[in-house]
Amino acid sequence: MDDLPPYTAVVLAGGRAARLGGQAKPQLEVGGRTMLAAVLDAVADAERRVVVGPPQPAPPNVVLVREQPPGGGPVAALRAGLAEVGTDVVAVLAGDLPFLTRSLIADLRTRLTGDGVLVVDDTGRDQLLLGVWRTTAVRSAVADVRGPTSLRKVFAPLAVRRLRPQVPPGNPPPWLDCDTPADLQRARAVAAARPSPGPPRFRAPRDRA
Repeated sequence: MDDLPPYTAVVLAGGRAARLGGQAKPQLEVGGRTMLAAVLDAVADAERRVVVGPPQPAPPNVVLVREQPPGGGPVAALRAGLAEVGTDVVAVLAGDLPFLTRSLIADLRTRLTGDGVLVVDDTGRDQLLLGVWRTTAVRSAVADVRGPTSLRKVFAPLAVRRLRPQVPPGNPPPWLDCDTPADLQRARAVAAARPSPGPPRFRAPRDRA
């Protein structure tokens, strides 16, 4: 992987999950660690890791920023994260992917052509927060967006390559997120049957506007 260009990881970790008791979803634990910790581990080789959202526990070398206005949605969050990116390549990820792996991030980086490459799940749906992009392309896409807008609409004009990861039988898919209590229960049951990496201990860093 040494021949690949360096990249920055921008992790969108804002909002509260109303269907999960209003808790900060990325801080919910699956398999003995928070979902945010799992995502940050998958991008441990990034030149910089940026978490966008409210103040929350994260490793000391992770940059924490807040979208403006707070709670302004994923496009505002992505714009805030991109302000901290100094590499030509950026991984844009959700903060609630407990089964994201380093190997998938490597596969995405290897397959980066055009403006970006993202994961397509087993139903054929684009996973917009599971991809690797040319930083300039994404910056241009969000530059003039005003007001609430979907990421799907923002990314629509970009030249995107799609990757369908092969998921071995019995393994959880890397795009599995946890939006409902049933999702969370399922993820925890799957994780309980696998070796646990152990819970990392993070301090809560200061918020950066």
